[in-house]
Amino acid sequence: MLLEIDRIQLAVPEMSSVVGRWQALLNAEIDTVDKVSCLGASRTRLRLGTGFIEVLEPDGAGILSDAVANRGPHLFAAGASCLDVPGLEQQLAIHTNNLTIENNQLFIDGEDIGINGLRVVVSPHEERAAIGDIDFFYEATLLAGDSAKETAKFADVFQLDSQEFVVIESEKFGYDGTLTLFRRDLLHRFEVITPLDPANTIGRFFNKVGPCLYMAFAESSDMVAIEQRALERGDGLTVDRPENRASDKTVDQLWLHPAALGGMMLGLSRPTTAWQWSGHPERVEQI
Repeated sequence: MLLEIDRIQLAVPEMSSVVGRWQALLNAEIDTVDKVSCLGASRTRLRLGTGFIEVLEPDGAGILSDAVANRGPHLFAAGASCLDVPGLEQQLAIHTNNLTIENNQLFIDGEDIGINGLRVVVSPHEERAAIGDIDFFYEATLLAGDSAKETAKFADVFQLDSQEFVVIESEKFGYDGTLTLFRRDLLHRFEVITPLDPANTIGRFFNKVGPCLYMAFAESSDMVAIEQRALERGDGLTVDRPENRASDKTVDQLWLHPAALGGMMLGLSRPTTAWQWSGHPERVEQI
């Protein structure tokens, strides 16, 4: 029933400076300012790509205040779109009676559906023009102690077709797991991975925090501009550019470090590159 990764929610102690970072680095645009009562949060919603960044600040005691107190600024929830949010709520009611719909959005705590560390907000699907310097979000990464077990839960709870899933592993970053692709021929998915090396960056993070949302990924046609802007601003980033490609040509991937965007890491890939590890390497456009 899930169609696209269409937004991310970022929990922060103070939103204005974080909003400014997304505007300055990626040309996000403020859309609305409101409150999310079920989380105890004030929210600034930014348009970026075809989706949104929802920056959440505590508004008194509540779920968000507790989350920020426990982890500081962090990726709080992944956002997915759906054609029938009430229908999804009925489907999920098989697994939990602790669901909330507020302002046409369905708020899901992974603990209630048996997926540790997950938070998801589901919104009605809309087609939107892209805004800013990314084209669209397509992935949110969940760190899991047992990726195979959690992947099976994703398929069951969200009624996803496991035949579309892609098994992945990374010797460089030290993990293995699965991409839970929502639909054939589209990149949108949760990446569910288990860190394998406790000594590397992702392994140390998992040992410290445990099962949680780790980062998000988006596709961008403006990789050169983003890289140059981040360097000019002194924002932390890591780039993946083939050795034989000139420095003025686009990287294949880059990662904006958490401090650059107020508390979460965002990965970016140039158009089609993500198919290299998503089941269709023949679709990658060569440079």
